[in-house]
Amino acid sequence: MRRLLALVLLTVASLAGQDTFEIQVYEYDTVPKGMWNLETHLNFVQSGVREYEGLVAPTHHQTHLTYELTHGITDYFELAGYLVLAQRAGAGPGEFAGWRIRPRVALPRSWRLPVDVSISGEVGFPTHTYEENGVTLEIRPILEKVLGRWQFDFNPVVARALKGPGRHEGWEFEPGVRIGFTHNKRLDWTFEYYGATGPLHDPLPASDQVHLLFPGCDLHITDNIVWNLGVGFAATPAGNQLTYKTRLGVLFGHHRK
Repeated sequence: MRRLLALVLLTVASLAGQDTFEIQVYEYDTVPKGMWNLETHLNFVQSGVREYEGLVAPTHHQTHLTYELTHGITDYFELAGYLVLAQRAGAGPGEFAGWRIRPRVALPRSWRLPVDVSISGEVGFPTHTYEENGVTLEIRPILEKVLGRWQFDFNPVVARALKGPGRHEGWEFEPGVRIGFTHNKRLDWTFEYYGATGPLHDPLPASDQVHLLFPGCDLHITDNIVWNLGVGFAATPAGNQLTYKTRLGVLFGHHRK
């Protein structure tokens, strides 16, 4: 019975922890007041889950395209909306996969905390083909420390279903880590980690947990255009095994003082 429960929970954890629509460890800074940031996430699962899990389609050979538009409301508060699209082998040119909304607030650096801190809350409305739960909630603290040319970011994410079969399972832990090294003005080398360990009160067995490693880089094409590239490898047999990710961010508008 415990093994069956673990497999059911793994279905939820692998979809949430391996969010192949937005593969990103958040950094501290919010979008400046009055400005906009458009991020385009284009990701491909080269080797993924090959069988349906209820109504949820296999992730193997899925392509995901997400548009994320963020507006800086104040110097420490931003609001973002997402349009989530996908393409599956044999399912036509593309499908609507859901939408999301995300506010985020940052604590001022003038407070002189040991680490820079911001926090986001995201509510998602996925379609059943890509997520068994109709409404999801994610709480994402962002902790950042810069030491010379090194930057360390930790996102101890907790998430849960608000509507759907997983709503009774409670909060799940989905940590993310980013280590960045500034090579020069235009290039940062990055190493990212994403996990999904199951419910906070009852973690999954180690072999059923999701642990993904993403070496990559950030290319600063201009001061306001950043292109992120990465390749993700699984450290366990659970979930997606090989994923390619890319993200293009364009900052535009005028900063209001």
